[in-house]
Amino acid sequence: MAYRSGDNFTVLSVCTGNICRSPAVEHLFRAAFGRNSGVVFASAGTGALVGQAVHGPMADLLREVDVPAGGFAARRVTEQMLRDAGLVLPLTREHRSDVVELAPAVVRRTFTLREFARLASQVDRDELEEKAGGPNATPASRLDALVPLAAAHRSAVDPELDDVVDPYRRELPVYRQSFDQILPAVRTIAQIALRL
Repeated sequence: MAYRSGDNFTVLSVCTGNICRSPAVEHLFRAAFGRNSGVVFASAGTGALVGQAVHGPMADLLREVDVPAGGFAARRVTEQMLRDAGLVLPLTREHRSDVVELAPAVVRRTFTLREFARLASQVDRDELEEKAGGPNATPASRLDALVPLAAAHRSAVDPELDDVVDPYRRELPVYRQSFDQILPAVRTIAQIALRL
């Protein structure tokens, strides 16, 4: 069953302040998928610094890969946001627990970002195409089909593999480490959904 906002499939990333990790995920996905993919990307925070822009060092890292970070305002995650999302991508296991506590119904479509990338890469591409509706399936349909297929591969979450480090107010190399954990996961998911 698709969980859609209008005709679109919504992917919601969640971190703490919604000014570093989750907006980076949102912006990277939006840049990868483009305007007409049928997928909406959003982000929110469990303890959001409401109204704030993407934090400077993370915005700089986004610009390094030609992804603009402007026009963003942090917001607090709500139960309704979670219910409206077809895929929820918290940045750590702790965020995942917070999300599921707030909206227990979303447990089957909630994965840490890196966990979902890892599980999605294990899904058989032919099976994905079949479930999504064939070779002409949209990116939104592929993501919708990918969620239960990835869930079927779920096992124990490994904090070393599946959490993204929190860089906020830390040294610049920690921002780089965080970004370097986010970027390949986003690219993996995008390549699968876009058949790249």
